Amino acid sequence: MANVTVYNMEGNEVGTMELNDAVFGVEVNEHLVHLAVVRQLANKRQGTQKAKTRSEVSGGGRKPWRQKGTGHARQGSIRAPQWTGGGVVFAPVPRDYSVKMNKKERRAALKSALTSKVQDNKFVVVDSLTMAEPKTKEMQRVLNNLKAEKALIVIAADDKNIALSARNIENVQLSTVNCINVYDVMKHQTVVVTKDAVASIEEVYA
Repeated sequence: MANVTVYNMEGNEVGTMELNDAVFGVEVNEHLVHLAVVRQLANKRQGTQKAKTRSEVSGGGRKPWRQKGTGHARQGSIRAPQWTGGGVVFAPVPRDYSVKMNKKERRAALKSALTSKVQDNKFVVVDSLTMAEPKTKEMQRVLNNLKAEKALIVIAADDKNIALSARNIENVQLSTVNCINVYDVMKHQTVVVTKDAVASIEEVYA
């Protein structure tokens, strides 16, 4: 099992913690991680874009001028794509962008993402993370103590004070254990996790 150092909010070492290899010590599968990121970004797309083709634009039923003898190029409709107000060539239509991925693959991808952060020493465990009141400056101080930039903070359960303290810090995102995903883990440089959150992750994914 991998051992990681546990820090307090002041950035001081207060002990070590063993991580479960079934979650944090798997063989990293980059292909699955890629598929999971593609799936998540694709599923966020609304797919509601729409433009009209020449068959859907109103008007243009009559040939604008006769075929020959005018000196103009021949034209069949004023709603052809080359005309102002005409239809769009290969216009986009509403579609479903969603990508499917098996549950086992999704879990394996998340384990790979977490393992890669542990291997890169970008997985920071904190003994506890508490805020007496919402204070952005205090949360920023804690992150500075932990040398965590562009961080994903993972806590075991919702905490309003922590959420309000972290929401206005640039490149910092807060997540609970039941909401962590591959894209958020890979997008952020450092993952800051409380001991309770680590235990919850191991309980769910081991």
